[in-house]
Amino acid sequence: MKLWTILPAVALGLGLQAPLSAQEPFYGGKTLRIIVGTTPGGGLDTYSRAIARHMGRHIPGNPTIVVENMPGAGSLILASHLYKVAKPDGLSIGNFVGDIVMTQLLGRPGVEADFLKFGYIGVPLRDFNACGLTKASGVTSVERWMAAKTPVKLGSTAPGTSTDNTPRILRGLLGLPIQTVTGYKGTAEIRLAAESGEIAGGCWTWGSMRTTWRKALQSGEVVVVLQNRAEPHPELPTVPLTVDLAKTREARELLLASDPSPIIFTYALAPGSPNERLQTLRKAFMDTMKDPEFLSDAAKSQLAIDPMAGEELEKTVTRILKLDPALVAKLKEVLALK
Repeated sequence: MKLWTILPAVALGLGLQAPLSAQEPFYGGKTLRIIVGTTPGGGLDTYSRAIARHMGRHIPGNPTIVVENMPGAGSLILASHLYKVAKPDGLSIGNFVGDIVMTQLLGRPGVEADFLKFGYIGVPLRDFNACGLTKASGVTSVERWMAAKTPVKLGSTAPGTSTDNTPRILRGLLGLPIQTVTGYKGTAEIRLAAESGEIAGGCWTWGSMRTTWRKALQSGEVVVVLQNRAEPHPELPTVPLTVDLAKTREARELLLASDPSPIIFTYALAPGSPNERLQTLRKAFMDTMKDPEFLSDAAKSQLAIDPMAGEELEKTVTRILKLDPALVAKLKEVLALK
């Protein structure tokens, strides 16, 4: 066979093999979006921007990662978008307030997502709820709160979120005088309202509060008066526990069972996203949580890191949504308080 008849065949063979040997990772040359369900400046937004600066290095193909905000209804708007609108292609990560899974558990109206169906990536911080009130409000201890002659105004983003549920539960189970003022777009707006004297403060996760309200906490202008944990957090050793104020065993169980704050900083993909992309992002997320450059960046921003892997997050969501029906019924009763 002549050389000129062999070369085309060789070239054809090489051409057929080239795409396999030079195949690009899916994320190569692409842009990955992290869509935050709250306003800029809040806890979720702060964590997402830190993660976006580092996670791309741990994803094969090193995609560009951008952060966008889609606030509203305590991040239910984002959750609905991720569930119904976002393409299940692994290019849009939703960062929503994990406590909104309670809206499904309690049968709240307007919930347009089944939280059992998301592809859960992970959580950067297992957190807990704390109540921070301004010094100007005059409520700087639980004793003063109990003795308040008028209800203490606490800010809330939307019914069904921990910023709304926690005050209702504290009022219903502990008898604290509370008036919930709802409709704020995020904790950043709650902080501003408290600093202007519009409200006394609010209850949300300590990880977010310690970071975004740091200066006011350090100066004493804001005081943490309660923490919802079974035992004191090392950073709040003298702050009273909600469970210690409960007068019955049922009340103590409800206080802890009704607090999904360990999954507040939830990252997830749309239902139906390819499993291999979910697994890629789960690994990249946890690798980021151990990345020395990310941890150094987080430390500079005062971001606490105590991650939960996607598999455990998925199990936690399932456990919450399958809570004992008797406890669910009691929760509905307490949260229905006007």
